[in-house]
Amino acid sequence: MTNELSITRHIAAAPDVVWDVLANRQNEWWCPKPWRAEVVEQDRRAGGRCSLTMFGPDGEVMPQEGIYLAFDEGRRFVSTDAVTADLQPAGPFMIGIWEIAPEGEGTRYTASARHWTEEAMKQHADMGFEQGWGACADQLQALCEGRAID
Repeated sequence: MTNELSITRHIAAAPDVVWDVLANRQNEWWCPKPWRAEVVEQDRRAGGRCSLTMFGPDGEVMPQEGIYLAFDEGRRFVSTDAVTADLQPAGPFMIGIWEIAPEGEGTRYTASARHWTEEAMKQHADMGFEQGWGACADQLQALCEGRAID
């Protein structure tokens, strides 16, 4: 896929366990520590509001506002910041896709960011996509596998 960045992990936990953490415990894994996230609203349907705020260790506040493009229970959710919940256009940055699939005795987790332009994709990569989304994947994996999060 062009203009896409992606992170994947094999998680040694059943898909239902991974889905529960992925969808219901975002406050615990969504941001690389020491950042933290607070879910504001999750209207889990296509067109529904998905809103959370990220808080940094030095008082940074970064709201994330958008809508779900898809919410397929137990399999994936897809959101974008290109449109807000009241269907107002916003400055598009990406479409985010978080999905799971059974794999062997565990679960394959994949998170992807699709960008409108190559320039936006490169900007996201330069912002630290690999490190940031990788840290979030590591935190998700640790929670699902019952390990302590560093």
